[in-house]
Parts: sequence; structure tokens; C-alpha cells
Amino acid sequence: QAERTGSLGACGWIIVILAGLFTVLLFPITIWFCLKIVQEYERAVIFRLGRITDRKPKGPGIFFVLPCTDSFVKVDLRTISFDIPPQEILTKDSVTVSVDGVVYFRVSDPIASVANVSNADFSTRLLAQTTLRNVLGTKNLAEVLSDREGIAHSMQSNLDEATDNWGIKVERVEIKDVKLPVQLQRAMAAEAEAAREARAKVIAAEGEMNASRALKEASLVIAESPSALQLRYLQTLNTIAAEKNSTIIFPLPMDVISHFMRK
Repeated sequence: QAERTGSLGACGWIIVILAGLFTVLLFPITIWFCLKIVQEYERAVIFRLGRITDRKPKGPGIFFVLPCTDSFVKVDLRTISFDIPPQEILTKDSVTVSVDGVVYFRVSDPIASVANVSNADFSTRLLAQTTLRNVLGTKNLAEVLSDREGIAHSMQSNLDEATDNWGIKVERVEIKDVKLPVQLQRAMAAEAEAAREARAKVIAAEGEMNASRALKEASLVIAESPSALQLRYLQTLNTIAAEKNSTIIFPLPMDVISHFMRK
């Protein structure tokens, strides 16, 4: 990290003393140049002759600076969110997908965010894009589609570790959308449809097998009691009559039909 404190030297102290005397002599006028205000969500990093004056940033509220020798940079502490542009990524199983996301971060150390990196916001955005590519490059397509939470957590850990020296705290990373090529979408849809048809055929076959077993058991019960067949005839007639059909069916006992067939 950059050096935050240091001696101004003899020449530097002379300049600071002269600036102080100048401020005192022209007090009614210089007061408007010396008093600065920062909001509750802001902090001010003060530079005196190019050096950071204190280990802690100033604010919120009013603070004092010397004209001509002091300058300051305001740092916003609020959480910032930005979208990661869609990235064309080649997965581990050689499938090209387009993935985008969103990152939430804030400045945790205002002095480090000013002294250690030229533009913390822009640098974090670029790093998020490369981190997304690096993380998804180690995953296959199935993991990208099913383990979004794990990928987001891995990205957050990598980003937080990389931006720690910049005074940035990455609070949350989310994967928004995963876009597949049209041909791959069609292939996956055909595969899913074939799998559903296969499961439907298996279920139908199992149903027919269970129905045949039930019919076998019912035939054994009817064979033991001949009157049960007559009751079944009457039940069938009752079902047909409930549908208001004009067809009339007369059931004939099987023994009568067999008698005529022998003749």
C-alpha cells in the first residue's frame, strides 16, 4: 500500500507556516476557502503538499484546510451497483455461452481507494469482467446452468480478495442471465422431449402390466362363482343405460350359447 504519512521537510513546513500566516492575515476572506463540508455518506482525503495528512479521512460535517497547500478528494461510501456486460465464454466442455451479471460494492477504506488505485470504480468493473470469464471457464455447461449461487459466491470471494488493497468491499455478486446458442437450445429441447416420451412409454407399460395382473385376479374370482358373471353383465347394462343410448343389449348365458354350438 501507498505510504500515508511522512515528513513534509523543512521547506514544506516553511510553506505551511506561510500559508497559515496568510490565512490569519486575510481571515475574513480566507474563511470561505478554508471551511469545507462533506455529506454524511462522504469522506474527504486531504493532501498537504502532495502528502496525505492523516491516517483517517475527514468527515462527515465541516473540516478545515489551508489554502494553496491543501487539496482534498471526496469519496462516496454508498453501495454502488453495476451490470457486467454480456461475456462470450467457452465453458470447460467447449460450449460457448453468453453470461452477464451484476455486482454490488462499496468503499471500505477511502484513503486506500484514492492512494492505491487511479480509479477504483472503473478498475473494479474491469476486474469483474475478467473474473467472470476466469470462473466460468472452469465450469461445464451443466454447472453453469444449475450452480449459479456457487459461481456468484466464488466470484465475490475472488473480487473481494483482489480489491482489498484498493479499499473496496464487494458485498454481492449475482448471475443475471445465461444465453445459449439457438442450435444448442433446439438440441436440448429435443433431448428433453425424447426423455419425456420415454418416461411416458415406461409409465404406460407399467400401467398395462398392473391392469393385466388385476384382470387375471378378477377372472380367477369370477371363475370360482358363476353368478358373479351375471352380476357383471347387469353392471355393464346399468352403465350403458346411464349414457341414454338407444341400443338394447340382451346378455345370453355362456352355457346356452355353448349348447347351440355343440349342435
